[in-house]
Amino acid sequence: MSTAPDAGGQDCPPRRLRRARWAIALVFAVHGAVTGTFATRVPWIQDHAGVSAGELGIALAGPAIGASVAMPLAGRITHRFGALAALRCLLALWCLSLALPAFCPGLYTLCLALFVYGATSGMADVAMNALGVETEQRLGRSIMSGLHGMWSVGVLAGSAVGTAAAHAELDARLHLPVVSAVLTVLGVLVCRGVLDLPSAPDEQPPPRFALPPRSALAIGAVGFCAIFAEGASLDWSAVYLRDVAGTSAGVAAVSTTAFACTMAVARLVGDKLVERLGPVRAVRAGGVLAVLGGAVVVAAVHPAAVVGGFGLLGLGVALVVPLAFAAAGRSGPRPSQSIAGVATIVYTAGLIAPSAVGSIAQATSLTVSFGLVTVLVCGVVAAAGVLSPARRHPGPAAARPSRVGRRGRHR
Repeated sequence: MSTAPDAGGQDCPPRRLRRARWAIALVFAVHGAVTGTFATRVPWIQDHAGVSAGELGIALAGPAIGASVAMPLAGRITHRFGALAALRCLLALWCLSLALPAFCPGLYTLCLALFVYGATSGMADVAMNALGVETEQRLGRSIMSGLHGMWSVGVLAGSAVGTAAAHAELDARLHLPVVSAVLTVLGVLVCRGVLDLPSAPDEQPPPRFALPPRSALAIGAVGFCAIFAEGASLDWSAVYLRDVAGTSAGVAAVSTTAFACTMAVARLVGDKLVERLGPVRAVRAGGVLAVLGGAVVVAAVHPAAVVGGFGLLGLGVALVVPLAFAAAGRSGPRPSQSIAGVATIVYTAGLIAPSAVGSIAQATSLTVSFGLVTVLVCGVVAAAGVLSPARRHPGPAAARPSRVGRRGRHR
């Protein structure tokens, strides 16, 4: 049975690779659990901090801003301390930062806490995706979609516990620190099974603040289109059902659930599709589904059809970001820097999408907004070729043979 070299140049047994795959999957789940936990306690945090809805909106921009500012630092940190050590530290900081918003007495402290929360989230995100790409390449088959599916599972688990705590009217100053401590310990433990990146003693260190490399820009543009559609749908689908399709608030909420569930399921099963079709054809097929879903949302009158359209949108864009990170990890000699570049572009899309849709809707209508979202998703179909495995950069990990997309290699 074949083995793959480990970070130190030794052969890595198949059992170790399987363990590493599950370890990095659990890292993604822990990261997602922090996000899901925080989302359920936002109303409590707003009341405790005494901020208005508008002020809360300003504060909630902090995580995306913090992530966008901090992610370009991730490559330098990974090079300085090693990818696995950086992941262990950054994931712990991200979990610990979950407790900070519960102790903020006002807007300014809340903005600062959420900036730190977002900064640690973004850097941990870069580190875990870089190690996910490394594990995928050593296994020789697609796993990135499943890893992001595990992140969604973590979000659902964290939100379930958070919802129970909120219904029990548990003080978030108790709930968030306890969950933070548990997830920190769990994160440190699961990191013990993660594979490290290969060492290269003669490699030049990246800049302290690395802008996205040119190779990451085209890949990031595809991710931008997908995340823009995702952010717009998650934040505005319920409003669309209520205001355009004329449903009740309870029925409108189903659209958000449909979108999130189809994304999670598609990511959990998406690796099989990627192995069969290859990343380019899989993303292109998903893009066609997303365009169809957007068209249904815009053209349909019946609420059930609109919910189905949002479900198709979620199904269609689900694989794009995992495969964009995988492509970024193959596109240059420094996977962390390339992934950080793509992640920065993606986070920017997530930051501007909700407000852009709202602005367009105010000037025209929500129907026009989602018409433009549908046009933007066409970019996923048109530019999917940049995710081709043929873009792999020669390097320690990339030089090894890979079965990812072997049967569906883009031509």
